[in-house]
Amino acid sequence: MDDLAATNRTDGGNGTAGAPAVPGPEGGPAPEGGPLPGGRAQPKTDKSEATRALILETAMRLFQERGYEKTTMRAIATEAGVSVGNAYYYFSAKEFLIQGFYDRMTYEHAADARRRMAHTRDFSERLRIALDSWLDTAAPYHEFSAQFFRTAADPTSSLSPFSNESHPARATAVELFRDVLQGSELAPKLDAELVELLPDVLWLYLMIVVLYWVFDRTPDTERTREFVRRSTPLAARMINLSRYRVFRPIVRDAKGLIQDFILPTIGKAAVK
Repeated sequence: MDDLAATNRTDGGNGTAGAPAVPGPEGGPAPEGGPLPGGRAQPKTDKSEATRALILETAMRLFQERGYEKTTMRAIATEAGVSVGNAYYYFSAKEFLIQGFYDRMTYEHAADARRRMAHTRDFSERLRIALDSWLDTAAPYHEFSAQFFRTAADPTSSLSPFSNESHPARATAVELFRDVLQGSELAPKLDAELVELLPDVLWLYLMIVVLYWVFDRTPDTERTREFVRRSTPLAARMINLSRYRVFRPIVRDAKGLIQDFILPTIGKAAVK
């Protein structure tokens, strides 16, 4: 039935995920009134933004209560009090509800992290704050995160954090890590090429933390928080060592590996 309803949806779109603007295909703001990647409609008005937010909030609640696989677009529309066609207008398929959630949570994380680290220039401290902020922002969704991970782990899925469709959320996160570095005392001391690459590498570090967090069943994900507390000083020291001449050959080799094998696996442009 959901597939039949999908054929009745109106293509096109208007507003962003949550209240804030989401980055467009190359990290800038999405064009007003245009569609978001993967068929996520961008609302033009406060009313349509409120409707979109209602659908998203309802979906998140039902995913928690019933599980992702057992929740249909029809059920989400019914609970939200909108037509199935209206639900498909804002989210062309169920997986794009998760994309909308990613967009919104990533924005909230970036805003929270920037606020928390505003008064420190110590790189290690800024990095720890950014990761702690993600754990706090994601905490309400930990109980059903494994359901999403099963889908996101599929390399062909649009929910993969490496996919083109995930580019808006990923671009927001990478830009946050650029701020983590550029706002620190360490950035001016590092090789310029390394400074350019590090935000993407730090985002990959976040992905390791996220993977650990998904499987962490300790109270308040204490083991993940301890992992962050102990690993951020180590990461900061390793990055700091890169500025010394004796380590330059290792740094060049590491940059080559990152450029040749890691960055090409990350979707760089959102699907239009």
